Amino acid sequence: MRRILMVCTGNTCRSPMAEALLRDWAARTGTEMEVRSAGVAAQSGMPISAHAAETLKRGRIALPGASTRLDRGDVEWADLILTMTVSHKRAIAERYPHAASKTYTLKEYARQSEALLPDLQEMDRLHAEFQMALALGKPFPERDRQRLSELSRRAPDLDIADPYGGPLALYEACAREIREAIERAFGGRQAAD
Repeated sequence: MRRILMVCTGNTCRSPMAEALLRDWAARTGTEMEVRSAGVAAQSGMPISAHAAETLKRGRIALPGASTRLDRGDVEWADLILTMTVSHKRAIAERYPHAASKTYTLKEYARQSEALLPDLQEMDRLHAEFQMALALGKPFPERDRQRLSELSRRAPDLDIADPYGGPLALYEACAREIREAIERAFGGRQAAD
């Protein structure tokens, strides 16, 4: 059985909605998977935000549990880690370098079959090299700096915007964006997984 971890910042809005929506998708399609969520800066034990809960209730989706702070146990448990933003993905890669190969943004994972994947992989590699050079106090080659900048400009938006503090309509839009990415990411993969 596949184990999927959804990650955002506080684990009260995006990632719990993604967890609930992916569980619902799996139940509707008969796909066996375990789904959890966590936050890179979460305070464990916090409830899902009121607007996120209302959005799920309106869609007749079961609510997930309380927030969880991302830790090594979560990372080791997961076969696949899907983040809500590129910055979440990078935070995981920096804290848990061994998990980089199984970590994607949800939108990136949904678009994996597209031609942009090599550019995204190169961008991730260059970003990691830049961070390493920075940490070691070494210069980062100008050629690589320019290439990273070029790839960043060309890259599609792979972030799911944070609705935190916004009106209910913003949470509903966020849930639609997550649902569409889930359908795209897993709809064509269910036979293979």
